[in-house]
Amino acid sequence: MSKLLLGAVAGTALLLSAPVFAADLNEPIPQAPYAPPVTSSAFDWTGAYVGANVGYSWANQAESGDKGHDAVVGGVFAGYNYQMPNNFVVGGEGEVAYGGADPLATWTGAVRGRAGYAFDNLLVYGTVGGLVGQGEMKNGGTSVTRTHVGYQVGAGLEAALTTNVTARAEYLYTGTNDRDYGAAGGQGDLSGNAVRVGVGYKF
Repeated sequence: MSKLLLGAVAGTALLLSAPVFAADLNEPIPQAPYAPPVTSSAFDWTGAYVGANVGYSWANQAESGDKGHDAVVGGVFAGYNYQMPNNFVVGGEGEVAYGGADPLATWTGAVRGRAGYAFDNLLVYGTVGGLVGQGEMKNGGTSVTRTHVGYQVGAGLEAALTTNVTARAEYLYTGTNDRDYGAAGGQGDLSGNAVRVGVGYKF
């Protein structure tokens, strides 16, 4: 009799608990809160660019009687930057520039490498490369042109103003070989210093 009573109690408890278990199974499983993907707001320097610059150059030609050729200079440039995951930036740049001066006016074409470090939208960089230039000296009715080869080295700071527009300020030293301009001015070179500012457009 007692076994029958215990069995009846156990069966009744099992039947009463079944809906509870079923309700638990029908409840939705809690989901983790949605987290949007993490995106970086830092400026990315990778890409091609073009631009223009203007500045002032100064030098002293001791070989030709201390004739300076200080002048306003300007040019156009194009290049490509690649930003590494550690924020180091490397790239290359080509430039054509002109500087009109008395007694020496010059055209130069340069190809330089650039390397620097990006602080978000600010890039601090150094640059070095080679150039070919043409100098022209005039003295009275005499005009003589000569071709020079040499190098450039410098440093600068560039800032991204928008996603595509940048502004820069840089210093460059140019060193070239001497050439004889004869009656137009004796020995001369294109060596000198320059400070420039420029704007660029990044694609």
